[in-house]
Amino acid sequence: MRSGGNVLVEALAINGVDTIFCVPGESYLDVLDALYERRERMRVITCRQEGGATFMAEAHAKLSGRPGIAFVTRGPGATNASIGVHTAFQDSTPLLLFVGQVDRDALGREAFQEIDVRAMFAPIAKAVIEIERAHRIPEIVSRAFALALSGRPGPVVISLPEDVLTERVDVADAPAAQAAQAGVDGAALARLAELLRDAQRPIAIVGGSLWDAASCAQLQRFAEQNVLPVVCAYRRQDLFDNRHPLYCGDASLGIYPDLVARLRDADLILAIGTRLGDITSGGYTYFDVPRPQQKLVHVHASGDELGRVYQADLAINAGVRAFAAAAATLTVEAAHRRAWAADAQRAYVADRAAGRTVERVDMRAVILDLSERLPKNAIVTVGAGNYTQWVHRYFQYTQFGTALGPTSGAMGYSVPAGIAAKLRHPDRTVVSFAGDGCFLMTGQELATAVRYGLAVTFLIVNNGMYGTIRMHQERNYPERISSTDLTNPDFAALARAYGAFGETVRTTTEFAAAFERATAFGGPALLDLEVDPAAITSRTSIEDIRSRSAARST
Repeated sequence: MRSGGNVLVEALAINGVDTIFCVPGESYLDVLDALYERRERMRVITCRQEGGATFMAEAHAKLSGRPGIAFVTRGPGATNASIGVHTAFQDSTPLLLFVGQVDRDALGREAFQEIDVRAMFAPIAKAVIEIERAHRIPEIVSRAFALALSGRPGPVVISLPEDVLTERVDVADAPAAQAAQAGVDGAALARLAELLRDAQRPIAIVGGSLWDAASCAQLQRFAEQNVLPVVCAYRRQDLFDNRHPLYCGDASLGIYPDLVARLRDADLILAIGTRLGDITSGGYTYFDVPRPQQKLVHVHASGDELGRVYQADLAINAGVRAFAAAAATLTVEAAHRRAWAADAQRAYVADRAAGRTVERVDMRAVILDLSERLPKNAIVTVGAGNYTQWVHRYFQYTQFGTALGPTSGAMGYSVPAGIAAKLRHPDRTVVSFAGDGCFLMTGQELATAVRYGLAVTFLIVNNGMYGTIRMHQERNYPERISSTDLTNPDFAALARAYGAFGETVRTTTEFAAAFERATAFGGPALLDLEVDPAAITSRTSIEDIRSRSAARST
């Protein structure tokens, strides 16, 4: 006879779970007790807020290819955790969130901290399951793992009534779950070869989740054999070597104009793994909806995504690993495309070389320096905000598993993601970028980094404002700026108060030495980079925006 909590933890162990992120709660004390018994085999990371815990689990899943695991309590814990679930949903990341719940006989009475978990999470999860009997725990946990990994990966939420966890049962464990992903048939591969052979101006856009180093290498081989320029989808820049002659940029916020023109001028788009979502498609403007003028091959693990927005000339329902393996065997005559591919790469190189010099800390110079300085396997994390545009434009990723950022656009992601990255890969360099607004969304997780001795270097891009919103205000409501200015703490002193390294950087020339001191510290380190508020993006300034607004008004 075992308690439900023990049955649950054993199910996690069977499915290979070695790391759990949590904020402890009274509603799942029996699980915490079961985890104590397995503390040598299963690491539990205690976080300071549930949003931080689910962000960490989501980032851990991106790096491991396995579902991230988070435990939170009912009500307040569940609502705080929802931001990580939404991120996992939009980013197609496998994640299991376990939510402690009130006893079964109290359900529906609005008991203390009760929330209807199924109703709350239904729109942002692949499935929401409430376990009603302890003997069904092995079955439901196995199903949750399979759901999270199969088709389009995503989050699954499991509600755990407290008395189910303390109930004692005699039940057999279920074997490890098996995920299902569709493959590529011969007819689809033959049609793909025809479309490639006829194309004069093809471009591949690669994105989605559950790639690995092997499938990225196969993708590169496919591109090389067919002289295929490659664009990475929004925040998927580590799927293709950014220094490769066939790389021509990322379809991101702040995309360079030549790449927009090239996507529109292409005669064949190969969308591999990506949904062709809002950012990657330029707000659904690069390609006509529902039928693009370009020929379209759309490869996606979920049949529900194929034809959802764009009608493809060839729709391939396949996981990215299966497709990459099949595509790597394909070679068609491609000599006529060499000039097209070379022009695309030259435009990318030229855009990366361009930029203006600004006062205070020049983020272009900082990112270019780090791109050369950091090891190739260094992991770089970002959250949301205009500061990320410098990272996207100037940092070059050369290996899979080195970029972490939320396609959901969730502020506060970068700090927890950096912590999860260092936990997953303790021997690799981890650099976490956050805006001043972004950092204070989850900055308390610096205490988590200190507790576990994680040598993450946190770089705060500090311009004293919510920069993205300020940019939109300057464009759309000139001279009516409201609610976007920020009053910040002394971030360096705050870091030192936590027990981390902290230093303020006020000029570009100070950065290199300060970064060396931060990385030599041997633990969590924070650099507060004071940047010019006028440099609102990597491409424009507040003065430029105001000048254009004034010209329009006259």
